[in-house]
Parts: sequence; C-alpha cells; structure tokens
Amino acid sequence: MAPPASRKHHPRSRPLPRRVPVLLVLALAAAAATVASAQLSSEDYYDASCPAALLTIRSAVATAVLLDRRMGASLLRLHFHDCFVQGCDASVLLDDTAGFTGEKGAGPNAGSLRGFDVIDNIKMLLELMCPQTVSCADILAVAARDSVEQLGGPSWTVPLGRRDATTASASLANSDLPGPTANLNGLLNAFANKGLSTTDMVALSGAHTVGRAQCKNCRARIYNDTDLDAAFAASLRGSCPARAGGAGDGALEPLDGSSPDDFDNGYFENLLSRRGLLHSDQALFGGGATDGLVRAYASDAGRWGSDFAAAMVKMASTSPLTGTDGEIRVNCRRVNN
Repeated sequence: MAPPASRKHHPRSRPLPRRVPVLLVLALAAAAATVASAQLSSEDYYDASCPAALLTIRSAVATAVLLDRRMGASLLRLHFHDCFVQGCDASVLLDDTAGFTGEKGAGPNAGSLRGFDVIDNIKMLLELMCPQTVSCADILAVAARDSVEQLGGPSWTVPLGRRDATTASASLANSDLPGPTANLNGLLNAFANKGLSTTDMVALSGAHTVGRAQCKNCRARIYNDTDLDAAFAASLRGSCPARAGGAGDGALEPLDGSSPDDFDNGYFENLLSRRGLLHSDQALFGGGATDGLVRAYASDAGRWGSDFAAAMVKMASTSPLTGTDGEIRVNCRRVNN
C-alpha cells in the first residue's frame, strides 16, 4: 500500500477549533433533545461528589492516546457503539453472563472494539477516589470527548448523570449498528431511529477521519465498487487480498489515509475524490441528498467541527438511564452483586 500523502497537499484543510462555544453547542443540541436527555445534568454533576472525576478521565485518556494514538479513535467508537444499542448506558462494556449474551461478540463489535482496558483503568481510579459514584456510561461519554480533543478536534460540554445498564443485547447490536456496506438510505434510517438528523449523520460519519478498518470490511468495496478512485483501489489491494477467510481479513487500512490519526476534515475531501474506504463512507457522496453537506464540510473545517460537537451532545443523550434506573457499576464489565 502506498504511504499516506502529507496533509499539506490538501490546502482546503484547516485545523478544527479547539473549543466550540458551549452556548452554541447546547443550543443546537437542545432543538432535537429527547425528554430522556433533559434528565441529564450539567458537566458540574460530579463537582461535589467526586471533584477530580473529569480531570482523572482526561489525564487517563491523554496518557492512553500518547502511548497509542490509535486509541483515541477506539474510545470514540466505543461510545458510539454503546449509544446505538439500548442508549448510552455502558451496556457495550458488559461481559457475557449466564443470563444474557452481551454486545462484545456481536458482528459489528467482535474482534474490532478496543479500549476496554482504558475504561477499566479509569473506573479503578475513580472507585478508589469516589466509590460507586461515577457511572461507566458517563466515563464513556467524557472519554470520547477527551479523545477527540487529544487528536486535535473540537471539544464540547458533556451533560452528565447517566447510570449503567444491568443487561446487554447482542441482537440489538447486530440490528441497530449501521454496517460498512450500508447505503445512504440505510444510514439515514439507522440514525433517524436514534433521533439523529441527516446533518447529525453526516457530521458524525466524519469521525472516520481517524482510526482503521479491517480488510474484511472494505474488501467488497475495493474489488467490486465502481465509485472508487482506481489508483486508491490498487494501493489497497496490495495489503487487502481478494481471498476471504485468511490472515488478510484482519489487515488494517486507515479510514483517512492522508492523516489517519489527526481529527481534521480530510475524510470529506477523500469522499470528493472517491477515496472513501468503506462503502458506507462513499455512500455520503455520489449524487444523493447529502452531497451538499459533504462539500460544505470538505471546504469548511470549522463548520464541520461545530456540527460534529452538537451531534455528539445529541447522540450522547440517547435514552440514558437516570434517577433510580439502572445502577452505578463498581466494575464496568459486570453488574453489581
């Protein structure tokens, strides 16, 4: 596979703002907030019960990303895969039990979700400081925000007060998480089912400006799709063999080959050049209803950063457990005794 091109060859790319104005983000998010999300509290939720909670999460995420820059994308994906199944309740972190089959082994997650050990470490630190106070679901939401910021992306205020689920669902993970072969209508429907708009969907898809995908998830595209730059396809075929079922299935390809670990708008520039890695990526640009947003985000990193931050607030408020629902897990991998 050819080495990634330098970002300096993309003159339209501009650094994303380090901090999106809090009032703007909250105003945009509030317009489509659900009744459940209104039950979440402000980011000072733990100021009295665990004052160092947010600093502890931020420090642990910074260390994890410093040691493995790819971990930033993994923690962001972990939060997304949690919120799309049962809501933002940390169900994705639960190991299988005799009573239910969890989400870790579901098709979209098996062998690809990472970052569980980072969340375990954060939870251990917080339990030492403030026993059974900070939920695993809130840790996921804050860690996702801090990961984006560590990779050079925008920041936003995270409403807090989520509680943790006592069950998980492999079947819902298989049905509700949009897959790498999804078409535009499938993506729009999957996000709409979670209360997220077309703008939210396109903005959140831009998270693929960081991270990697396994060869098995892009093989069909690079060998069969026609809306694909020929040189790009040829470079991918060198490391992703056509034959399925072998060792090549797990080979990793950068979702944004130009800057795989920088949170910039290169992802949208790639779509304009027919260089989206996944079929579901390129589905955003190809004569459909989202072409205009893709062009806008490719030319205006600041606009995308603001829309992404607002969409993250909305997504992180999907069907949370609050009040007396759920529990505050002591161990994120299992329910309390």
